[in-house]
Amino acid sequence: MNLKVKNLPGGISVITINEPKTYNSLSFKNLTDLIRVFKELNNDKKTKVIIIEGAGKGFSAGHNLKEVRNLRIKNKYQKLFNLCSKLMLQIVEGKKPVIAKVHGAAYAAGCQLVASCDLAYSTNDTLFATPGVNIGLFCSTPMVAVSRKINRKPMMKMLLTGEPIKANYAKEIGLINDCFAKSKLNYEVMKIAKKIASKSNLTIKIGKQAFYKQLEMPLRQAYAYTSKMMTLNMMAMDAKEGISAFLEKRKPKWKNK
Repeated sequence: MNLKVKNLPGGISVITINEPKTYNSLSFKNLTDLIRVFKELNNDKKTKVIIIEGAGKGFSAGHNLKEVRNLRIKNKYQKLFNLCSKLMLQIVEGKKPVIAKVHGAAYAAGCQLVASCDLAYSTNDTLFATPGVNIGLFCSTPMVAVSRKINRKPMMKMLLTGEPIKANYAKEIGLINDCFAKSKLNYEVMKIAKKIASKSNLTIKIGKQAFYKQLEMPLRQAYAYTSKMMTLNMMAMDAKEGISAFLEKRKPKWKNK
């Protein structure tokens, strides 16, 4: 199995890219399977939070270069890069929060995958890179996701030099949320996943959608849009329940409605 999906108690689902021989490359097959699995989990009412990780030595080295070299035809290259973009958009536009749990290395499209997730945590020794320039293939699609998480100067340095950055610097520039010792990573990721899963599914869904949409809007338009979204949210039973629970000093009972 090149992908493993584990459904844990509390509505947490873990996707493991299980192809350590290719450093969990984002091949045609792996991309297609990830798109299918994300779609299934997105539509699964029991799933509240999705974690994605890689098996073996690291997270993902990006596209499978042996596969890329053998494509040869323009429309096959286009199909591969379109498929990869489809996965990234699906993660961003999906209803469920997605957490990247990263170790080893996340290179090229693997770094793009980390940047596309809502949250990202890594081990202290993880390396991140957009190294396409080293092989004559600029990381143009990976930079779409990464440049929306970090500032232009560090992004251009990563793109122009192809040099990897360490986890503590990735945290400093906003590519990941935090980094931990290997022994602590799973505990810390599960802790944040459980905290998010304890909230109202509906509220999280509305909020995630609003967050990414407003980022692309001019300020005035963003305020008009988010005012509508907060009004929509306020009409939900969970908002009324949450406010009542807070005022009555009790735990809310979410209905996800």
